Amino acid sequence: MKNILTKFLFAVAILVAPAAANAAFVAPDTIEGTTMVSPEEAKALYDRGVPFVDVRGDADFDGGRVPGAYHMPLKSNFSEETLVAELGGKDKEMVVYCNGVKCGLSAKACEQAVAWGFTKVYYFREGYPGWNDAGYPVE
Repeated sequence: MKNILTKFLFAVAILVAPAAANAAFVAPDTIEGTTMVSPEEAKALYDRGVPFVDVRGDADFDGGRVPGAYHMPLKSNFSEETLVAELGGKDKEMVVYCNGVKCGLSAKACEQAVAWGFTKVYYFREGYPGWNDAGYPVE
């Protein structure tokens, strides 16, 4: 009986550990070489015409996004070449976002963009949830 209980507890631990690890993730507050922006600051940048880069997957992007955002999923077509082609150069402003503080995609994308030499990267940590919760336009 003890052996069965041990195997059961081990199996439960294997199943629960990944979910617990994901639930504990919180995106970093800062990314070196970027400027973190709040939803209000992101909206001001949007109103100025600064391009938004959505690095979420297809399903999330299709479910709602900042109007006019470039879709560059981090896992498939986010690249130095794509950013330069869409933005027009490494000195152009961009706002990078994903699914908010429980998602690390925008943090990784910002780190990569800075490593590639982009100089005006705004890290929108609260991402689409923060934008939507603020009542800003979505499509």
